[in-house]
Amino acid sequence: MKKFALLIFCLTIGFSASMIAQTKENTKKNTTITKPEAVEQVVGPHMNLETTVVDYGTIEQDSDPYRYFNFVNDGTEPLVIKHAKGSCGCTVPEYAKEPIMPGESSQIKVRYATNRMNAFTKTVTITTNEGTDAAGKKRILTIKGKVIPKPVEPDAVPKSAPSIFAPGK
Repeated sequence: MKKFALLIFCLTIGFSASMIAQTKENTKKNTTITKPEAVEQVVGPHMNLETTVVDYGTIEQDSDPYRYFNFVNDGTEPLVIKHAKGSCGCTVPEYAKEPIMPGESSQIKVRYATNRMNAFTKTVTITTNEGTDAAGKKRILTIKGKVIPKPVEPDAVPKSAPSIFAPGK
């Protein structure tokens, strides 16, 4: 009886192993390698932005006011930023005035007045030479975050306070 059970066990293991081998072999035969499709390049200028929203997060008053919107001209012609305007005086964009050639990258630098307290959401409107309209294409970029007050620094130690290093009088 033990020999019969051992024989059944060995046959089961052998059968399972042969099925796995055949499955792997069939999988190898049926596998075809496909080449990735070519990415179509946009005809004319095209601003491909990494993001259209930059979150400052929660920052302290008067901290670093600058953030950047990175982009690539993935079109076939030079990209020109005609105009950039913040939604208010507290949001000031800076950008390259010269054309960005196809394949080149650039950035739009935005300064927010971090001396203003509380949450904020501001926009920057970018006008480029993309598209067929003579006025150009407008893009909206957004910055957001929250400015909290700086921690209050303790007052300096008064000069009249006794020092542990100075001899007593």
